[in-house]
Amino acid sequence: MMYLCEVSDVAEGAAKRIDLPERPPLAVFRLPAGIFVTDDTCTHGLASLSEGEIDDGVVECPWHQGAFDIATGKPCGAPCTIPLRTHRAVVSDGKVFLEE
Repeated sequence: MMYLCEVSDVAEGAAKRIDLPERPPLAVFRLPAGIFVTDDTCTHGLASLSEGEIDDGVVECPWHQGAFDIATGKPCGAPCTIPLRTHRAVVSDGKVFLEE
């Protein structure tokens, strides 16, 4: 497992961008349903999804307002059509890890 951040580093209902060496950036989302990790880059453009609006489990791309279901990565708003890659997050002792 790879350490990403502290749960407390991510505000409730918000996201945090995580930059790791030799990997695409990730986004850690803290939602009422739990902690979720996705790729941070929108599949429609090069926008950072951690900077997007989050509402009811959906993140809206800050560039073109396309949207993705955070838990599944499924696109749910045009112009996004390619699913967002999701990753398995493990939370232990207040820390968020990426399960590889």
